[in-house]
Amino acid sequence: GIRDKLVTGVQTCALPICEKGYFDTRIVFIAESGPKLQRRKRLAVMDQDGANPVFLTQGDYLVLTPRFNPTAQMIAYMSYIGGRPRVYLFDLEGGRQEVLGNFPTMTFSPRFSPDGKSVVMALESNGNSDIYRMDLATRTTTRLTNDPSIDTAPSFSPDGKQITFESNRGGTQQVYVMNADGSNVHRISFGAGKNGTPVWSPRGDLIAFTNIADSGFHVGVMHPDGSGTRILTTGWQDEGPTWAPNGRVIMYTRTLQAGASGNGGSQIWSIDVTGRNERKVLAPGDASDPAWSPLLDRKSTRLNSSH
Repeated sequence: GIRDKLVTGVQTCALPICEKGYFDTRIVFIAESGPKLQRRKRLAVMDQDGANPVFLTQGDYLVLTPRFNPTAQMIAYMSYIGGRPRVYLFDLEGGRQEVLGNFPTMTFSPRFSPDGKSVVMALESNGNSDIYRMDLATRTTTRLTNDPSIDTAPSFSPDGKQITFESNRGGTQQVYVMNADGSNVHRISFGAGKNGTPVWSPRGDLIAFTNIADSGFHVGVMHPDGSGTRILTTGWQDEGPTWAPNGRVIMYTRTLQAGASGNGGSQIWSIDVTGRNERKVLAPGDASDPAWSPLLDRKSTRLNSSH
């Protein structure tokens, strides 16, 4: 059935760089249920503290990597509708969804530009993936990387001038930075193990990432030049960081080791950028792949969960 929810918030900071809170925000995430080999994954949103969850899709098809538009009530995500993995847009106000471009091959890892007017994503072809940018008004596509390797998981700097992404062009999965037009590509992660899923802080001072080393996954941060690397979490499998609008709290997925707590499963956790105040977010059931919304304004938004 259809469930509607009115969401209101108060704009507490007009700038991307601020010291304000993040209580007038929401989280889009993947709600998981069912047995391990037959997981039902639904697109969902909730308040930043886990309250008032609303399911946006019914779980008839796999959905992954949802991301909020920073300037509009819109989500980009990857879906396997019809068994074909492609990037979709979901309009929260109207409840409508549409495929983003009619590409002949797989598209994934979408993320909006800071002005909300374009989307960067990865496009796969012949076992290789490169990063493309699409203008949402004209649907014009620009190729940003062209390398015989896997380039994916792009994320803009808050000023829109640079993009961080992950690539195995150096032999292992690592974090790179380039200009927004694809020029000046350079590697910034040189620590132990593999590093991926980079996300630029709204303040511009840090990039959060997933570090894979010693048979574990951990969330860390580093400066945009690769200096000052710090690993923040110590869970068995922590990955996929997302930033609060104030750039001082990170949310991520924690996968539990089977036997350590029931039958395993995934949870959403948060931690301060200092590495303190780690806590579990009380999402409904198993949950993964969180992405923080921008600060909400005073305009009420009606959500339809009929899909």
